[in-house]
Amino acid sequence: MCSGLPTRVSICHCLSCKRRTGSAFAWNASFPEDMVQIAGAYHSFSRKTDSGRTNVYHFCPSCGSTLFYHVEMRPGTISIPVGAFADPDFSPPTVELFDDRRPGWCEIDLS
Repeated sequence: MCSGLPTRVSICHCLSCKRRTGSAFAWNASFPEDMVQIAGAYHSFSRKTDSGRTNVYHFCPSCGSTLFYHVEMRPGTISIPVGAFADPDFSPPTVELFDDRRPGWCEIDLS
């Protein structure tokens, strides 16, 4: 459960996010750790990112969905895939990362 608003809502086109989501990009919401309450079982795995850092992903042991993850370069923050909120009105992204890896057919308006 999250309290308050995310400090960052982003879209990422890095290869790590594309592999994790099986999509052209990931849509993520980031919160300070003290604003997120983790409950229930999960499994974890680590992956090197395109920038050489390590992220730790935590996923549901039943369905395999990514529940949350920790980005090494943003300590004290928990990132959550926006799809996990199942909210079609969730805040739009304001940050786009690795946009040089965005597919040519993908148009994103951050205005």
